Amino acid sequence: MQMNDTSFSTPFAEIDWNSWSPVDTASLLFVIKDNRILLIQKRRGLGAGKINGPGGRLEPDETIQQCAIREVQEELLVTPLSPVQRGILRFQFTDGYSLHCTVFTSNDLEGEPQQTEEAIPLWTPLDAIPYDKMWADDIYWMPKMLEGFNFDGNFLFAGDTMLGKAIEFSPSEST
Repeated sequence: MQMNDTSFSTPFAEIDWNSWSPVDTASLLFVIKDNRILLIQKRRGLGAGKINGPGGRLEPDETIQQCAIREVQEELLVTPLSPVQRGILRFQFTDGYSLHCTVFTSNDLEGEPQQTEEAIPLWTPLDAIPYDKMWADDIYWMPKMLEGFNFDGNFLFAGDTMLGKAIEFSPSEST
């Protein structure tokens, strides 16, 4: 649920990301196989209607990698194999909500993605990712992730509008 007040009024440049603390912790997992990426159209929750990767909030007593696998299983009825952590995303929203997200990739999966109440699966060619239908930050880190870089990013949003960003990239061990 999005709140409409502006209780968070600190400009992006003044956010102390070292002491920042999120309301929620979540995961995203992108299966990349045969020159395609498995995306979803979210049907409910944060970002409903947008194109994104499968993911969601961490549950008590699970690791972030277990969360990533579980969310793909719940949203698409498939199991990603051997996920690898690729990046960290920190989101601060002006309504006071904040989210720490760990991003994973996988090169394979068991099963065939199915539509659920949560998501519609979209196998998308890597050269046709619909960034205009995604969160505004995705275009800044996803292409570099697909090139083999790891990343660490901080973002400030007012609803769907990105107000500020800072992203660092580093080569992954496999590049």
